[in-house]
Amino acid sequence: MFLKTKNSRVQQVNFSETENSGISIFIKREDELHPFISGNKYRKLKYNLEEAAKQKKSTLLTFGGAYSNHIAATSAAGFEHNFKTIGVIRGDELANNLETVLQENPTLKFASAHNMQFHFVSRSDYRNKTTSEFIDKLKEKFGDFYLVPEGGTNEFAVKGCEEILIEEDNQYNVICSAVGTGGTISGIINTTKKHQKVIGFPALKGDFLQHEIKKYVLRNDNWSLNTDYHFGGYAKVSEELITFINKFKEETKIPLDPVYTGKMMFGIIDLIKKNYFKKGTKILAIHTGGLQGIDGMNLVLKKKNLSRIKK
Repeated sequence: MFLKTKNSRVQQVNFSETENSGISIFIKREDELHPFISGNKYRKLKYNLEEAAKQKKSTLLTFGGAYSNHIAATSAAGFEHNFKTIGVIRGDELANNLETVLQENPTLKFASAHNMQFHFVSRSDYRNKTTSEFIDKLKEKFGDFYLVPEGGTNEFAVKGCEEILIEEDNQYNVICSAVGTGGTISGIINTTKKHQKVIGFPALKGDFLQHEIKKYVLRNDNWSLNTDYHFGGYAKVSEELITFINKFKEETKIPLDPVYTGKMMFGIIDLIKKNYFKKGTKILAIHTGGLQGIDGMNLVLKKKNLSRIKK
């Protein structure tokens, strides 16, 4: 076995903005599963590594942006378990001065240090990454490999994410998760009990994720997506969100990332303040990790002369 089956601890949240609300909030600390293969990436890669080994593949190839949690986690997983790794990275301009990029980009610097080989492609070409023509060209260039989709979501990833909830989590009424490609929430939906509802908080604009999730879930009567808290879209943030993340960390000692868990927790707290949940509701929020992205986001915030996220 590669990545072992693990259970993460649950931490109660005491936050001033929801005091006396009658709602209990708990966070499942998936971010603590592994120092580098963090949160839902640990779950998503677990059975993909097993499948790659079954297929006798020695190389993992995957896709991502320059600050991708998935790229960082795949490089670490490959390094730890003796797979070569190739990252197809969005943005061919990054290849022009790679040495400088690796010094300035903490995610790519980390992946490179864990022996990931990069293949930079233009943004227009990157949009074609799932086509057979694009994949065939990659095979011509790199030879045989095990393909892990962008974000890691496939049936093996969903199987891994079905291990997030355990029997002790049956006590919660509402399970909340950030949503990127839909794999994590699909696994959660498949293992919830009849009395539980699942709310997903997409980090991306649009309602296309409904279709993606429905490909993997066993039921459609217990979950919904709240699209009100994406803050403008993927990797977009605001001063309000940064202030919230810093206040939350200061009061609870729980770090949140600005792309996924920060937006989810902002949404949960806002819904509580709007009396969305019944009194006595027990909420379990899944911390999906992604904290490595804070360094990269802070570099962007510094250039924009905005407040930084405290670590």
